[in-house]
Amino acid sequence: MPGKSKVKRIRIPIALTIAGSDSGGGAGIQADLKTFAALDVHGTSAITCVTAQNPRGVSGIQSVRADMVRKQIEAVFAELPPRAVKTGMLFSTEIINVVTEFFARGKRPPLIVDPVMVATSGAVLLKPSAIRALTERLFPLATLVTPNLDEAQLLIRRKLRSLEDLLDATEEIHRRFGCAALVKGGHLKLGGDAVDVLFDGMRFTVLKAWRVEGVSTHGTGCTYSAAIAAHLARGEELGRAVALAKQFITRAISKSYLAGRHSVLNHLAR
Repeated sequence: MPGKSKVKRIRIPIALTIAGSDSGGGAGIQADLKTFAALDVHGTSAITCVTAQNPRGVSGIQSVRADMVRKQIEAVFAELPPRAVKTGMLFSTEIINVVTEFFARGKRPPLIVDPVMVATSGAVLLKPSAIRALTERLFPLATLVTPNLDEAQLLIRRKLRSLEDLLDATEEIHRRFGCAALVKGGHLKLGGDAVDVLFDGMRFTVLKAWRVEGVSTHGTGCTYSAAIAAHLARGEELGRAVALAKQFITRAISKSYLAGRHSVLNHLAR
């Protein structure tokens, strides 16, 4: 009888996303898991909210009980310990407290906090009462926070209109909350480029990519932060993880496709 052949299996890193579900598949948990898979990382998840949404907007939000969010996180760490974690839509103070309490205990992997506050459509995705818990409790535990232009303006309470403003904003967020900051200036008109600024506490990095016009940006923030987490899980240091993630999101936008009548990010573009 012929001998049995052994299947040689590779071991891949694990990442965790703690975020809301998007029924339209363009943002949230769905975008995060597609990003992890595209970057050869095993994706795990803890769902914080179920949303009824599509590319036009959000028509309903139902939050998951905070104790169930905690159980999802604990179940993942028990058998599938992630090498990096990202948060997206946390929605309530109760959920933020659960995440904070978990990550405040002992040594934890790098934590990327995407401070999801308002959807592209204008829907409020973070209760106003939860903003203080997010910034005062979770931000200090983060390796990196990734606010977009609107979120950065909410955090530092002033308008950002130039590259100098972005540089000042990242430095202020680091000074106030003790974490590295990536402020995404994609909505600023800075020539033909989409410009982001990273400040890690020691140096600034300005990341530029060509601006792709006429493509919906739904899900770009989720995808960008998930790509950073994936590259950290793969062992990259923070600055390189951000640079590689910038390349990934630029490619996903430039090679977007149509689903129904809507443009959708192409997470599998090469």
